[in-house]
Amino acid sequence: MKELLKKIENKEIIVGIIGLGYVGLPLAINFCQNNIKVIGFDIDKSKVELLNNKKSYIKYISDLTIQEISNYFRATDDFSLLKEVDFIIICVPTPLDKYRNPDMSYVFNTAKVISKYLRRNQVVILESTTYPLTTEIDLKNILETSGLKAGVDFYLGFSPEREDPGNKQFTFRQVPKIVSGINRESLILISKLYSLVVDEVVEVSSPKVAEAAKLLENIYRSVNIALVNELKMVFDRMGIDIWEVIQAARTKPFGFQAFYPGPGLGGHCIPIDPFYLTWKAKEYDINTKFIELAGEINAYMPYYVINKTIEILNKFNKSIFNSKVLILGLAYKKDVDDARESPALKVIDILENNYNCIVDYNDPYIPKSPKFRKYNILKESVELTEQNLKKYDVVIIITDHSVYDPDFIAKNSNLVIDTRNLIKKNYPNVFKA
Repeated sequence: MKELLKKIENKEIIVGIIGLGYVGLPLAINFCQNNIKVIGFDIDKSKVELLNNKKSYIKYISDLTIQEISNYFRATDDFSLLKEVDFIIICVPTPLDKYRNPDMSYVFNTAKVISKYLRRNQVVILESTTYPLTTEIDLKNILETSGLKAGVDFYLGFSPEREDPGNKQFTFRQVPKIVSGINRESLILISKLYSLVVDEVVEVSSPKVAEAAKLLENIYRSVNIALVNELKMVFDRMGIDIWEVIQAARTKPFGFQAFYPGPGLGGHCIPIDPFYLTWKAKEYDINTKFIELAGEINAYMPYYVINKTIEILNKFNKSIFNSKVLILGLAYKKDVDDARESPALKVIDILENNYNCIVDYNDPYIPKSPKFRKYNILKESVELTEQNLKKYDVVIIITDHSVYDPDFIAKNSNLVIDTRNLIKKNYPNVFKA
């Protein structure tokens, strides 16, 4: 342990990061920018090839950034190189299966691979969001099939990712890092590692506390978003603008934090993470009714958008069936190229399969729709021109990208359903949903 601490202090360590997506790649970049060598592991050969050719595949990470870290970084799909690293950080997906139960196959399969190459005095850190006790029981048991004992022969802990793609307000270094270990030695080593790349490290007593803290962060957001989504539907019936209500309420300097409604939840965290706790809670004979209700409300929002679209089309003597629809924004949030769990996918799926609509999309950050686990949307972004806008019976704004000109969209569209309050002026053809 003393030797490892000295290597950390002198920045002589090699960090291995498994999973080079929206969490793993930014993490790798931050270590490299602090003069720490990183080997990035991924099963996707195309990602590995791009990175080794100094190219980025994430919109908000430039090719220049990858070029600048090239002296400290290399990518590979050869997991036998895990033997060369001092720290192994797991940043793989933790999605839900079709029954909304945790799909831990990525984490557990990764752990099985690690166990083949695990050597003494390595440190394994899980960053993927999961249910409490994953690290201390599930991950530990798999890693110990190597014949090595956690806390004695190797070190183990959990440090939840707090990546927020596209956030320009807080840099990676400015966001405090929660760290934990299965014993004191593990905690010290993990804390020292992250101290190299963040300004504040927050130590907690155990991995299960760190795992629960990450779930709390996203459950808090899910529940509050569900609240404003429900209020949006209530206030709409009453002829009250929810956006004006929120703007008024947020002038209170204490006791209120503004959350905003939308067409549904997206991204890898908020739509998924709460269900990791609801699933685990059943093991303790507890039903998390509050969390599940929030999930139901948020999951209903794409249907609400469709119903609102049907209502508005009917007012103009148009049928939803066979309509031409343009979706503005495939990404789950503004100014990013990440469409994971985006509500746009559900809206497109309903329109095409339930109402036989002809659906196109525009998203300047996603020129071609990638492969999705649940949806087979093979489309390319159409150009946002005056002529194109006029072709569609209705335009539905799902993502409020900064590049979208609200007046241009309103003036050149037949009908607009705005789910993000992008268009703030009053237009007779624009309706909030």
